[in-house]
Amino acid sequence: MADAIWSVGMVAKRCGVKVSTLHFYEQQGLIHSWRNAGNQRRYKPEVLRRISVIKAAQKVGVSLEEIKQAFESLPNNRTPTVEDWQQLSKNWQQMLDGRIAYLQKLRDNLAGCIGCGCLSMTNCPLYNPDDKLAESGSGPVLLDQAEQKARAQQEANTS
Repeated sequence: MADAIWSVGMVAKRCGVKVSTLHFYEQQGLIHSWRNAGNQRRYKPEVLRRISVIKAAQKVGVSLEEIKQAFESLPNNRTPTVEDWQQLSKNWQQMLDGRIAYLQKLRDNLAGCIGCGCLSMTNCPLYNPDDKLAESGSGPVLLDQAEQKARAQQEANTS
């Protein structure tokens, strides 16, 4: 099995993804193949683990770019081992905890002023008299500040 050579169709079927998804992952540098004498893609069995890691990470909201960076952090861009998976998932948990904290704060403050005035004209005189938040930047200033505060707090908690 370790020396087995898998066709793109076999990998797609085994992993529950479309062939086009495998091609996309390969274009993104997440998986690797080679071409046989008939110019057909071939994969080593370890690609199944890489795709499983990709799918698991995506299900919890980890972006492909973040997955790629994690893979690139492994020695020789190897397929993650059990120990690697433990470390990757720990890192992603910390990132997800930060996102959750931000989303909870966003949820809790959603009805209030977001600092740009576009959705809170009746509240602006209370939260933003004379549009003083314009000095802090454009867009949803208070939401941006809340996000920065949540991330800083998360970083402090993980240090």
